[in-house]
Amino acid sequence: MSQILQSLYKTLLAGLVLLILVIWIASTVSGQPIQFGHAWGTFVMRWLHVVTGIMWIGLLWYFNFVQIPSMASIPDEQKPAISKVIAPTALFWFRYGALATVVTGLLLAWMQKYLFLALTLQVPFAAIGIGMWIALIMAFNVWFIIWPNQKKALGMVVVEPAEKAKAARTAMLTSRINTLLSITMLYMMVAQQNGGL
Repeated sequence: MSQILQSLYKTLLAGLVLLILVIWIASTVSGQPIQFGHAWGTFVMRWLHVVTGIMWIGLLWYFNFVQIPSMASIPDEQKPAISKVIAPTALFWFRYGALATVVTGLLLAWMQKYLFLALTLQVPFAAIGIGMWIALIMAFNVWFIIWPNQKKALGMVVVEPAEKAKAARTAMLTSRINTLLSITMLYMMVAQQNGGL
């Protein structure tokens, strides 16, 4: 077991195998075989949307609740571990978590035939539509403001020290804007399927 748990990819594969096993056992015990149709496909897409959303928002909150507040107390000689190793990796998963969340969300809305209704904020789909628009703004911020500025702040793109400091501040403030927006976005996503506003 420790061989599996020492590798992230083996752990993820084992998690998927466990999921398949649990689904198979549950369907066998309940006497309800899985119906691989449209409903099952939309359910899987919703699950993928939630999983990728956890990756995206989890990292957003990690940056804002852990990394940014901790940077001032980290000794200067230890900061390269964050800026050269941890932050670039976290930002990779952050960017692609955002992209995957948006893509799976749009696909789910299309599969459920409410994409246009939500994006145009039609009354029955206003909550999810508001959540979708906020998520699109947040994803735009990730790819077109946070990431380009983080590349400068982390030294991936060489710039003058003043521009580097400005880029770090812009990335941080935009990340804080996304944290602010995430509260309403998450509420609207949950409200739509649970009949609340």
